This record gives sequence, C-alpha cells and structure tokens, in this order.
Amino acid sequence: MKKLFVLCSVCLASLVYADELSDILSNNKSLLFEYQLESNELESDKLSKSWVNPVVLRYNKNYSTQFKDGTTIRDNYSIQIDQPIFRSGGIYYAIKYSDAMRHANRAEIKLQKRQMIGDAVSILFNLKKNKLEQEKMTYLIKNDQIDIRQKRDSYESGLLDSSFLDQAILKKSQDEANLLELKLRVLELNQRFSLLSDKNPKKLKLPKLKLISKHLYRSENLELKKDRLRAKQADYNTHVTTAKYLPTVSLNGQYLDGDLNPLFFNPNLKEQYYNYGISISMALDINSLTDIEASKVEKLRAAVQVLDKEAQVKEEYNWIDNSLAILDQKIMLAKKDAKIYENLFKVTQNLVEAGEKTSLDTSIMKNSLTIRKLDQKIYAIDKQLQILKLYIRIENVL
Repeated sequence: MKKLFVLCSVCLASLVYADELSDILSNNKSLLFEYQLESNELESDKLSKSWVNPVVLRYNKNYSTQFKDGTTIRDNYSIQIDQPIFRSGGIYYAIKYSDAMRHANRAEIKLQKRQMIGDAVSILFNLKKNKLEQEKMTYLIKNDQIDIRQKRDSYESGLLDSSFLDQAILKKSQDEANLLELKLRVLELNQRFSLLSDKNPKKLKLPKLKLISKHLYRSENLELKKDRLRAKQADYNTHVTTAKYLPTVSLNGQYLDGDLNPLFFNPNLKEQYYNYGISISMALDINSLTDIEASKVEKLRAAVQVLDKEAQVKEEYNWIDNSLAILDQKIMLAKKDAKIYENLFKVTQNLVEAGEKTSLDTSIMKNSLTIRKLDQKIYAIDKQLQILKLYIRIENVL
C-alpha cells in the first residue's frame, strides 16, 4: 500500500508539473480558444431553445380617405404566439441533441488546444535534443580531424592507400554539413515556437513526463470522448427526425387592441379581445421515410466510428509502449558501449604511458565515450516525445 501511495504521488507530481505548461500558448492563441468555447456555449444554448417559437408583436397604423368627412385613422396592436407544446418526443430529444453537440464541440476544441500545446512542448524537447546532437556532432568532428591526421601520416609514410584518406576527409565534410543542418533546424524550431507562444523557450523548464496507464489513456482520451458524444448526437437526431413527421400539438393565441372598422360598426364588438385555440398538425412528406432512414444510417456510422476509435486508441498506446521499450534497449546499448569505451580509455592511457600509443588515441576514446553518453540523453528525450503523444490526447494533463 505504501509503494502504491508513493507511485501515485510521483505520477500526480508529474502531471501537475506538466500542467504548468498549459499556459505556454500566446495570449492571442489562448483567447481564440476561449472565444471558441464561449461561442460553442452560446450556439448550444440557442439550439436548445430553438423549439420555443418567438412571440410576434405587431403595430399597424392605417390612413383611409374613403369617407367624405375626412381621413380615417386606425391604430391596431397585436401580440401573437403559435407554440408547439408536444412533438411526439421531438422537443425532449432536440434538447438532448443540443446538449450532446455542446459537449462534443467542447471536447473537439479542447483537443485542438491540447494538440497546439503539445506542438509547442514538442518544439522545446526538440530544441534540447538539437543542442545535444550539436554537441555530439562536435565530438564526431574532433574524431574526424584526428582520423584525418593519423591517415595522412600513414599515407605520407606509404603505409596507407589514398582512398582511406579521401574517405576520412569526406566523413569530416559530411559531419560538418550535418552540424550546419542542425543549426539551421534550430532557426526553424524557434520560428515555429514563436508562432505558438510569446514566451522565451530558453527560460522554460521541461517537464519529466511519466508513462500514463492504459486505463487513464482510454478513459480520458478526448478523441474517443468526442466520437462517443457524436454518436449520442446522431442517436438523438434520429428521434428528432422521426418526430418531424409525427403529430404536433400547438397552442396558439392572439391579443388584439385596435380601432374598429367604421364600415362594419357593431356595438357588440370590442376593441380589445383575445383569439386562442389549439391545433394538431402532421407533415405528410414524400421524403419522410428516406429522411428517417438517412438519420438511422448516420447513427450506425457514428457507432462504428466509436468502435474504430476505441481500437485505434488501444493500438496507439501499445505502439508507444513498444517504442519506449525499444528506446530503453537503445539506452542500454549506449550504456554498454560507454562502459567499453571507458575501459578502452583506461587501457589506451596505459599504452600511451608505455609509449605504444599517442595522445591522439586517448582523445578518440574519450570523445567516443562522451558521444555514447550524449546518445543516452538523446534517447531519453525521444522517450519524452513519445510519451507526449499520449499526454496531448487526454484531458486535464498538459
């Protein structure tokens, strides 16, 4: 139990630390997502109340010169409603439909934001990786220079063919070109980061991401949540579509206040009065069956989409989990090589003292040892980049 508590504490600390980068986006980017969420809420509210018909207010003022004694002026006011109160379940499912759409759109917007945050954090990891790769490349170039010097001496002594010297020179040129490519890559990464964030990437500290559980990845996966809500939305839509072609009961009423027509004067008529009643209607549309069937097909498609997404989420997690295992193996190999180079470095130092090797041989072993240590750090960043792919798809983390 104590071990479980410690593990949970470590994972929680990792997630909270990762969440510190949730405000990495620039103010403009964050505002865009906030406005998207707010717009979604307002549009959903509007849709959930769309079954309520508007109250129509009308005012008329008419002038007539029909009468010989002068112009007749008539004012008329009216308030009218025609409100469905029963749509064979259509009203209930229309509200449920709008609610499902609200949450589905919200999940989609959150996913877009998480992916953008993930892109920014990924750039930070790649900047750190690039720095290590540049450092590694400088040590490779140092070894290339030593190799050229040794091969030139052997060539000038007639002990080595010129092709070996050519290959060593070419290797150095290729490594120098790769170093320039890495420097160019830094410019590209910084430019991409500036489009996402207004913060200084050098001052941001990277999180130490831990592998989340398969259960958490599936339960909090925003893509899966979105598809499940879309499936609910399609299900409710079938009921709304069916209800369109079933009986509808409406309540209608009208309040009028206006001048009486002087042509039809009757002392029993009132200037202020009500008209009200109830109506039952049903649409007979030649496309009704096709429309209903189309909504059912969309419901089935959305349900299959959920099943497909569940399988995809499972495979995504397994693929990343397997890739992490391979990266762990690469780290182990780099550690073994580092140990070998460390031993060779000590042996070479002894041979230098004995006069059998030169200090150049010692430098090669030392540089190779440093290169394999840098490789371990590079592979560790590759692991973080893989885990980040999981984090950006789940809710409440990063």
